[in-house]
Amino acid sequence: MVNRRAVVTGASSGIGAATVRELRSRGWDVVGVARREDRLAALVGETGASAIACDLTDSAAVDALVRELEASGPVHALVQVAGGARGTDRIEDASVDDWQWMFDANVLSTQRLVAGLLPLLRRAAEADGYADAVFVTSTAAQSAYAGGAGYNAAKAAEAMVVRVLRQELNGEPIRVVEVAPGMVHTQEFTLNRLGGDAVAAEAVYAGVDEPLVAGDVADVIAYALDAPGHVNLDLITMRPVAQSAQHLLARGPLRPRSVG
Repeated sequence: MVNRRAVVTGASSGIGAATVRELRSRGWDVVGVARREDRLAALVGETGASAIACDLTDSAAVDALVRELEASGPVHALVQVAGGARGTDRIEDASVDDWQWMFDANVLSTQRLVAGLLPLLRRAAEADGYADAVFVTSTAAQSAYAGGAGYNAAKAAEAMVVRVLRQELNGEPIRVVEVAPGMVHTQEFTLNRLGGDAVAAEAVYAGVDEPLVAGDVADVIAYALDAPGHVNLDLITMRPVAQSAQHLLARGPLRPRSVG
């Protein structure tokens, strides 16, 4: 399908920005959405995408976003990347404010976007045969780990929203896709989670042989969107080879065991 238009949230950095770049390279029209207007402006200049600044934790701002999108053209795909983590404290020591932010940024923002954009996706599906809603969750939604309870809970809740949405849209030609990455080395995610401590953030990735990068996730998102319209990739779990499970991470070069 030519001239499909995607709305990509979290577009000012990391996976969101990489997804804008990847979809533009494949011929998509893309609207990048994020809070930071300067970052969006740079991305627009680089890729030729368009952009709308919006704080997805603000219901009125999301309503305004939906109105602007509706006035400017069809929406064939929503790619919800925005979210994040704050803190690695034990449950007994955790900040309620951090947990509240994670729930708002990961779960309630997703609900706001679905409620606002679903009518636009339905119109596109009616006109062109199908539409897409893609959500980037995390392997943190699938497996608990000490110090991760707030993020585990928020991402698990977001994943349940996605899975319920797929059931609620049964019978409609709207694909609902969940992409759940493991370790992804981006500039900001871990830095923000650790309160700006750059040394501690880099230590998370120290010695890991090729962690995922944002472009790896963007490539998978684009693959799901470009798949034939009758194919729905319900859940894509992706990790670097060095991370066999959420808690099992190899540090140092990967090499086969010697044979015989």
